[in-house]
Parts: sequence; C-alpha cells; structure tokens
Amino acid sequence: MTTEIFNKVIDEQVAVCKDILCQKGVEYTPDAVSESSADRLAAFKKAATIIDGTPKEALLGMLAKHLVSISDMCVDGRDYSVERWSEKITDSINYLLILRAMIDEERRDKNE
Repeated sequence: MTTEIFNKVIDEQVAVCKDILCQKGVEYTPDAVSESSADRLAAFKKAATIIDGTPKEALLGMLAKHLVSISDMCVDGRDYSVERWSEKITDSINYLLILRAMIDEERRDKNE
C-alpha cells in the first residue's frame, strides 16, 4: 500500500469516527448539541453505577465486546464485508477516544 492510499484510509476513518461520535452524542446525551455543559460521558457513568464500577471499567466492558468480535473475524477465515469491518473498527477506535476523554476529565478533576 502506498503512503498516499494509506493516508487516505486514515483520513477517511478519522472522519467516520468523528461523525459517529457526534451522532452518538445526540443519541446518548441529547443536550450535548444544544448545551455545551452536557456531560458527554454520562452514559458511561450510569453504566458504572449499574456494574458497581468505574466509568473506565464500564467502557472496557463495552469495548471488550467489539475486540472479541474483531478477534473472531480475524481468525475464523470467513469473508466479511468492508461495512462490517468498518463498523467494528470504528466502534473500537471511538471507545478508545472516549477513554482518552475520561482520562482527561479525571486529571482535570484532580487539579481543581
């Protein structure tokens, strides 16, 4: 794969990730679009309460589902559609981006 094609794939993936995160923001945090103070991590905090854990632990559980699926897809020899790969990869990347936001929030809270 040439650098040009590789860079195009990465640019397209980042754009898809951002679009999905914005769409999910509306779905899981309805006030996130109209109200900048809405907590974009609220769903993970609620999930943490359900599992009696931390938001990061809740996120890890959700991410694990996608990673297991990707692992199975990589080794089972079946031919999956690009759309299926894209969905699983995008969701996994997005969970890692959300984890990054959680870490940033924790550090900000400690410094207050």
